[in-house]
Amino acid sequence: MFDIGVNLTSSQFAKDYADVVVRAREAGVNGMLLTGTNQHESEQALRMARELTNCWSTAGVHPHDSHCWDDRVAEAIYALASQPEVVAIGECGLDFNRNYSTPQAQEAAFSAQLAMAARLSMPVFLHCRDAHSRFMTLLEPWLDKLPGAVVDCFNGTREEMQQCIDRGLYIGITGWVCDERRGLELRELLPFIPAERLMIETDAPWLLPRDIRPKPASRRNEPALLRHILERVAYWRGETPDALESITDANVRAFFGISF
Repeated sequence: MFDIGVNLTSSQFAKDYADVVVRAREAGVNGMLLTGTNQHESEQALRMARELTNCWSTAGVHPHDSHCWDDRVAEAIYALASQPEVVAIGECGLDFNRNYSTPQAQEAAFSAQLAMAARLSMPVFLHCRDAHSRFMTLLEPWLDKLPGAVVDCFNGTREEMQQCIDRGLYIGITGWVCDERRGLELRELLPFIPAERLMIETDAPWLLPRDIRPKPASRRNEPALLRHILERVAYWRGETPDALESITDANVRAFFGISF
């Protein structure tokens, strides 16, 4: 199994990130993508990817941090992207749910990172929340210039999912789908996602699957729980976990150009 979304730079992992990785390995996770969400965390994710086995990272600026985007940050992200452990630009996109950065700042940073990814011929690791229409408007002109795009932690509607699929995007599914309150609509979409466009992730330490038993005392999600997500997604898709693991791992290898 490969976890495409691990926020290992989170302060929640500051004291034991190496142990977190060991537990993930013991649980059958044989590779992880460490998410960069701003310049500092992208640099930190790269350092961790270099230190750890079968870990890679992204470099980018999350919409929440878009107000920090400037020429200096752009140069730093560009430099990080040249390192072999960095396999995607992002996490970038739009988040109109909280607007920690203004929509204008988000759009500017998103467009700049799409242009950077196209220039470097790198895939993009995308974030979209309550912004689908504008997100697609900004993204579409770049799609034929990018080697690939994956929507991290997808939780949109069936229509939005289909638009992403029709335009060649990959869909990242998290433990959100295990939430009996918020995840039911997403659960119903699972059979309609082509297997060759599907990836799985924990988004750790966030989005602890609500149906997992026993619940960890810390209430913290970890990549070691990816197996639970895989098994639940496979069940709701009417597939075996082994078959789903095989295809999602193959998707990761082809998309990011990595071996694990």
